[in-house]
Amino acid sequence: MAEYAHPEVLVTTAWVDQHRNDPNVRIVEVDVDTTAYEQGHIPGAIAWNWTTQLCDTVRRDIIPKDQFERLMGQSGISNDTTVILYGDNNNWFAAWAFWQMKIYGHADVRLMNGGRKKWIEEGRPLTTEVPQVSPTTYRAKDPDFSIRAYLPEVRSAMEARSASLIDVRSPQEFTGEILAPPGLPETCQRGGHIPGAKNIPWGLACNEDGTFKSADELKALYEAQGVTPDKPAIAYCRIGERSSHTWFVLKYLLGYPEVKNYDGSWTEWGNLVGVPVEKP
Repeated sequence: MAEYAHPEVLVTTAWVDQHRNDPNVRIVEVDVDTTAYEQGHIPGAIAWNWTTQLCDTVRRDIIPKDQFERLMGQSGISNDTTVILYGDNNNWFAAWAFWQMKIYGHADVRLMNGGRKKWIEEGRPLTTEVPQVSPTTYRAKDPDFSIRAYLPEVRSAMEARSASLIDVRSPQEFTGEILAPPGLPETCQRGGHIPGAKNIPWGLACNEDGTFKSADELKALYEAQGVTPDKPAIAYCRIGERSSHTWFVLKYLLGYPEVKNYDGSWTEWGNLVGVPVEKP
């Protein structure tokens, strides 16, 4: 992993196995399927439910600062704790939790390369036991929204062609053939994509075992679509979790200097009155 711009934000399954009992390491599982943790997880890992603990369901937003501090404290996480995130679907929501932790300034947070899939395929230990953690007092930094794109900025970037817009959804969502991935609620009025956006599905950044592709492969993947480090990049999907995965790849693995996650994504854009939608 040394070829990445910031290899320190990734750890291997072997590293996690060796360090899962370290007192200053907290392992957190964040899954799309919120029942997966109960079926078996890394010994010592706790779980965050993305539907109730990582989003403000009233305002359709990330959790506010005080709620983030409370979650960290209840999770036994201090400001100097090394947090290892992993989950199903090649770390979809683990990457989303990573993005939120960086918004609130947590210094040492990493993804387990390959996520839940690789851990299980390697036959590493699983347990259904939920660990007891000692609460802490956590103080978050003021939110850093330089890594988050809001609607006015996205609209301006579309009109001025001032940023690379990356739609990381499936080709069927991009064309408007379907409105949401199979089994997930349809939450937009219109299908299609933001005019000018490039379709680079998030999963293309991963190998079959769930790990990230090499830096050279990733560089070739994005540059082939004109997404280069000399231009700001904004990633989006349906609700912001798949695009946080691509944000992670561009910012931390390839070292792009200006990358943002538009977490309003298609749920926002596809429901707006008066904004353009592009279809093939």
